[in-house]
Amino acid sequence: MGIAYHANYFIWFEVARCDLLRAYGETYRKLETEGIYLPVVEAHCRYVLPARYDDRLTIETQAILKSQVRIEFRYKLERSEDQESLATGHTVHASTDTHGKPKRLPKRLQTLLT
Repeated sequence: MGIAYHANYFIWFEVARCDLLRAYGETYRKLETEGIYLPVVEAHCRYVLPARYDDRLTIETQAILKSQVRIEFRYKLERSEDQESLATGHTVHASTDTHGKPKRLPKRLQTLLT
């Protein structure tokens, strides 16, 4: 069909989320070595226009601390060449320990997100 598969948007959101954490000086790997996991508990995407193969994309990402154990990431996906909006979305992540039990985010991360 010449357009990007709808599930790819969530992959792009994940890449953007990892890049944002890295920009804050954090990584998923670092958090996991501390016994903190951030599973997705909610995901939403509103498709505005299709991304086409070979489009260069820009994703604006924002992280919002919802509580001591939840983070919401918001995404705006645009075509780089014309800044045309392609999609918006969000994911909500729970902070858990290795057994899936809620665990507070480190204070340093809470501070970064407030």
